[in-house]
Amino acid sequence: MDRNYFEEMEAKIPHGKVRTRFAPSPTGYMHVGNLRTALYTWLIARAAGGTFILRIEDTDQGRYVDGAVEVIYRTMAQCGLDHDEGPDVGGPVAPYIQSERRDTYGKYARLLVEKGGAYYCFCEKTESEEDVGVFNRAADPCRDLPMEEVQAKLDAGMPYVIRQKIPTEGTTTFHDAIFGDITVENSTLDDQVLLKRDGLPTYNFANVIDDHLMGITHVVRGSEYLASAPKYNLLYESFGWEVPTYVHCSPVMRDSQNKMSKRHGDPSYEDLIAQGYLTEAVLNYVALLGWSPKGEQAEQEIFSLEELVKAFDITGISKSPAIFDRVKLDHFNAVYLRNLSAEAFCKVAEPYIRQSVKGDFDMAAIAALLQARCERLTDIPEKVDFFDALPAYDVSFYTNKKSKTDPQISLKMLEAAVPMLEALDEWTVESIHDGLIDLAARLEVKNATLMWPVRIAAAGKPVTPGGAVEICHILGKDETIRRLKAGMAMLASC
Repeated sequence: MDRNYFEEMEAKIPHGKVRTRFAPSPTGYMHVGNLRTALYTWLIARAAGGTFILRIEDTDQGRYVDGAVEVIYRTMAQCGLDHDEGPDVGGPVAPYIQSERRDTYGKYARLLVEKGGAYYCFCEKTESEEDVGVFNRAADPCRDLPMEEVQAKLDAGMPYVIRQKIPTEGTTTFHDAIFGDITVENSTLDDQVLLKRDGLPTYNFANVIDDHLMGITHVVRGSEYLASAPKYNLLYESFGWEVPTYVHCSPVMRDSQNKMSKRHGDPSYEDLIAQGYLTEAVLNYVALLGWSPKGEQAEQEIFSLEELVKAFDITGISKSPAIFDRVKLDHFNAVYLRNLSAEAFCKVAEPYIRQSVKGDFDMAAIAALLQARCERLTDIPEKVDFFDALPAYDVSFYTNKKSKTDPQISLKMLEAAVPMLEALDEWTVESIHDGLIDLAARLEVKNATLMWPVRIAAAGKPVTPGGAVEICHILGKDETIRRLKAGMAMLASC
């Protein structure tokens, strides 16, 4: 075996600072747990002034989905999780797509055989047996085959896999930054396949090889991989390599019993954006799914990406699973929507306003009504559909105990309001407001007693963004008076 190859590969490995990687599989969408892993991995690198790498793990061709790589790039870009090295930008340890590194894995698998950490297995065994772990290591006749017999089988072209050679006795201890030291009996570990018959590596083997050759110092992944960590450690030890810092994150749960799953309708990142959430709100909320700030920021909830970089510390990651709470996410989104400038909110809201408002109305004025009253952008169309067309509504809407109105009182209010509004020379928020307030004083009624029926007649809804004044102003003088007269006719016929 050419030792120069391995020396050259070692020489390429960058050293001297933190290097992290996000290594998604292109399987179709970015679920919330994946996004959290990407965010935490990015934050570890950025907080330490290190390097963040994007690597595409496409060795499982059976799960590959066309267009999924583009989803990964698009999601990362939208979230501001920029990478320093990756398939699209290159880097010192390219290529960054696993299927393009196929020859590398084969060479290292054979090197591991030489070092005594793996062996060729020629046994006939179905993939389904492998998947459910029924293969009995102790009964594997290939584990201790003489090298001459192995070579003869290879020369004869017999198909094979390469398996990890787990010690039959003793224990393996690994350290995790979240869970601490964990020790397992080697007898509980199976001789996992490292290189499959098609020459492609298994997920676990490719991870170890790539992480080492790319100089990865911190490996962030889900706690479901804790069971694989001892095998990873044994691989590193067999090669004589330094073990990276493991950061295993507990799962994101739909509820106390079930992990989030696309099969059960749980949302991906793109789903959440389509459902009216802002990227910044999603990122902020996801950051707090299993991580808590410390010190002066312990009670802080709202973090920009830049603030997260300054606040993030691995020690704040919890061992406990995190529950994905829609109500909490709605709260975060509402805060972010309110904190936008009026111009920025109008820009993100207008496409949703236009779903139900086709007429020539002032979009900025409608957006201004919504900003403080909106949790999700997708709430908008239903809130403002009355601008285009007055909906059919029930006369009972005119009855409101707090405003001291009923159909009879409402009719009197509208009969007084219409001529006053018709007489206005200017149709401005100020003129409408002052006219209605002055009219209420002259009628010797509470402002609400007049405003309630005006708003019901103008909008046809008991709950609206904005009050009577703002709605009338946006509708325009002619449409407002037309609607108020229609309300009078409805009330007069009762």
